[in-house]
Amino acid sequence: MVYDERSDDYSIKTINLAKSFRKKRHKGVFGFLKRGNEKEKSETTDVTVALDNVNLGVRTGELFGLLGPNGAGKTTLVKCLSTILIPDDGTAIINGFDIRRQTTLVRASLGMVIGGERTLYWKLTARDNLMYFASLYKMPRKRIKERVDELLGTMNLLDRADERLEDYSTGMRQKVAIARALLHDPPVLLLDEPTLGLDPTFSRQIRNQIRELSRKEGKTVLLATHYMKEADELCDRIAIINEGKIVAVDTSDQLKAMVKETELVEVICYNPPQNVEEYLKALCPDVEIITLIRGEEAKGTPSRIKLIGGNAEKRISTVIDALRKKNTQITSLNISMPTLEDVFIKLTGAKLTEGSMGAGQ
Repeated sequence: MVYDERSDDYSIKTINLAKSFRKKRHKGVFGFLKRGNEKEKSETTDVTVALDNVNLGVRTGELFGLLGPNGAGKTTLVKCLSTILIPDDGTAIINGFDIRRQTTLVRASLGMVIGGERTLYWKLTARDNLMYFASLYKMPRKRIKERVDELLGTMNLLDRADERLEDYSTGMRQKVAIARALLHDPPVLLLDEPTLGLDPTFSRQIRNQIRELSRKEGKTVLLATHYMKEADELCDRIAIINEGKIVAVDTSDQLKAMVKETELVEVICYNPPQNVEEYLKALCPDVEIITLIRGEEAKGTPSRIKLIGGNAEKRISTVIDALRKKNTQITSLNISMPTLEDVFIKLTGAKLTEGSMGAGQ
C-alpha cells in the first residue's frame, strides 16, 4: 500500500492530544500538620503525563500499529479515541466526527477490543452475549440473529455458541470480544493488546482475523501492542510511542533502516555482571548505546547485550575480552539485522525491561 502524505483521507486523526493523571499522595498518617495556628495538608499531587501532544493520522483502510512498552500511553490513547476518557487538551477525529463534540457519532463509528477484558458476561453464552450487545445498537431483530450467526461462523465458534463464556478458553473469549466489536459493522476498529495472554495458536488465529478485517473488509484498524512480531507482521505503518510521545512513524522496513546492520552487535550470554552497561561503556565510549536485556537464565533463556551505533562492530574483541574477565559465559555473537526493538532503543535510549516488548507469540 502506497501512502500520499498530502492526502486528507484519514479515518483517525489526532490533534495535539494530551492527557495527564493526577494522584494525591499523603505524606504521613495524619491528615493535617499543625504549624502554629495554621493547618497544612500533608499531601502532594503526583502528575503522570500519559499523552504528550500526540499527532497521528491513520488512513482509511490502513492497518496501523502503535508499538511501545507497557505504560507508554497506548491504552490511554485508545480510551481517548473511544471517548472513554476525555483528553485534557487537543482532540481527535474518528470517521469525520470530533471525539469531544460528536461523542455518539464517534461511538457508532467504531468497535473496540481490549486484551484481557471482562466486559463480556461470563454467565451468558456466546450467542446471548452477542444478541444482547447487538440490541444495544438497536439493530432490527431479524438482522441481529443473522449477524450473530455470521460472526460466530467467522470466528469458528458456531459449534460452541450456546455454551457459557465461563467454560471458554481465554482465546475463545477474545474471539467473542472481537465479534462483539464487529456487530454493527463499524468502519474503524481500536484493538488494544488483542493477543495479550493468549497461547500461540489463538494468537495466530486472532492475527489472521485482524489481517482479514483490514485487507478483505477494508476496515481501518489501530492496533496497540508491545509485541514486535505482531506489529512487524501485520501493520502497514507503525508509530513508536514512549512516555506518551510519538518518536517515529513509518513502515516497518523504513524504521529498521534507521539502524544500519554494521552498527548492531548482539552478544548472547549467561551471567553478565550487574553493571555491564556502565562497564562496557567505559571501555567503548564511541558506541552510542549499550544495553542489557536480561533473560530468565534459570529457565534457560540467555541474556542479550546490544551494542548499537558508532563503532559497535569494531569493538567486538574488546567486548568479548572484557566479559570473559567478568566470568560471563558467551554462547554466540551476532552482527544482525535490526529489529523494531533496536529502533526503539536507538530512538529513545531507553532500556527495555524483560518482556516489555517481547517478540510475541
